[in-house]
Amino acid sequence: MDYEKIERAALRRNRAVKTVTYTGLTLWGLMVLFPFYWMILTSIKGYGAYNSEYIPQLFTLAPTFENYIHAFTAVPLARYLLNTLVFTVITTAVMLVVTVLAAFAFARLDFRGRDLVFTLFLSLMMIPNELVVITNYITVTNLELRNTLAGLVLPSVTSVFYIYLLRENFAQIPNELYYAAKVDGTTDFRYLLRVMVPICKPTLVTITILKVIECWNSYVWPRLVTDKETHFLVSNGIQFIRENGFGRENIPAMMAAVVTISLPLIILFLLFRNKIMEGVSRGGTKG
Repeated sequence: MDYEKIERAALRRNRAVKTVTYTGLTLWGLMVLFPFYWMILTSIKGYGAYNSEYIPQLFTLAPTFENYIHAFTAVPLARYLLNTLVFTVITTAVMLVVTVLAAFAFARLDFRGRDLVFTLFLSLMMIPNELVVITNYITVTNLELRNTLAGLVLPSVTSVFYIYLLRENFAQIPNELYYAAKVDGTTDFRYLLRVMVPICKPTLVTITILKVIECWNSYVWPRLVTDKETHFLVSNGIQFIRENGFGRENIPAMMAAVVTISLPLIILFLLFRNKIMEGVSRGGTKG
């Protein structure tokens, strides 16, 4: 009888803990999602209706999409999106090639001083980004690459963290597979493409998605090397709209532009969130 009471008490405690935990997580989730809700809500409010609200309303009975039309017609928002898409695709593709080859060299190739070189390579993560930005800016300026696609792409094609993450995945692949492939006459490059890349596909997907998000949200570097509107990315374009366009006076249209820019990344993350978690967890697991 005493055991039954103890068991019931333990069940009540577990229910209470779960109730408190899920209630807290729900409230926290609502707090995190509320800015997105407010952004979307503002973007579908009419200009007059928004300005006439003495107290901000949490809903609207007369949604409109005029703000989205205004966002694309008042400024070259479509050009900003196209520039960002081209920049993101090219940068991500080149970065993947560099990352895969570098990670393979550090994980599989046996050359003198490999561990020392890799340690020095990791030490680059200790250098503040501000110092790297200054050096890259001087280099790009001296090469006369400002306001060019090459000037935007070149400083972003390497990442110490991504190389380290993929190198850890490559190192988990058994050596027996490599030796068996070499006995069959397989070259290192073919072994990389046929064996290592397919095995580490979740991590590669994760790196790709994270790099796409990084490129899409890039602000400081494009702001430094582009001062012509024809080369603006979405992050700089939205800043230009806020400072010199309709952003200060037409808040609903400004929110419509922000929603348009944010939507691709939100959809991308929702579609591949499991892949991101899987790839990151694989990168930190041995065996």
